[in-house]
Amino acid sequence: MKENKIIFTGPVGVGKTTAISALSDEPPVQTDASASDMTLVRKGYTTVAMDYGVIHLDEETKVHLYGTPGQERFNFMWEILSQGSMGLVLLLDNTRTNPLKDLQFFLEAFRELLKKAPLVVGVTKMDIRSLPGIDVYQKYLAQNNFNVPVFEIDARREDDVKQLVSAMLFSIDPGLEV
Repeated sequence: MKENKIIFTGPVGVGKTTAISALSDEPPVQTDASASDMTLVRKGYTTVAMDYGVIHLDEETKVHLYGTPGQERFNFMWEILSQGSMGLVLLLDNTRTNPLKDLQFFLEAFRELLKKAPLVVGVTKMDIRSLPGIDVYQKYLAQNNFNVPVFEIDARREDDVKQLVSAMLFSIDPGLEV
């Protein structure tokens, strides 16, 4: 059996847990705990170790989906989860004060992984706040030498999350049938 690993990361409340739940072929494993700091303003529970789900591409191929905690104080998990990853899905919340600063932060935090693995970006909550637009994210990424797909997504929608993972898999193997 061929097994692969994709990491989902981004700030607190962006939809990592939701995205993995929407896509996983098996009930996801979640390590949520009651929020006790500034996270409480955004949501009642937060991921403290990881989220885990799996998709079966065919009988011989599995893709493991790992979601990182969004809080920087759990960044030790980012490095642990990144080991052996074939790619990174970065989710950004368009309603946050400065989502481009979040983009910059996570590009730097995952710099080592991004030297060898592709990146796909999904922007959530654009229905609530439409600016910055997708073009702004693409321009920022291009200025920082990243030629990567950027999508507007709803993390609750399986098709939207599938689009992100498919883009990731196609960037690794353009001949892949998903």
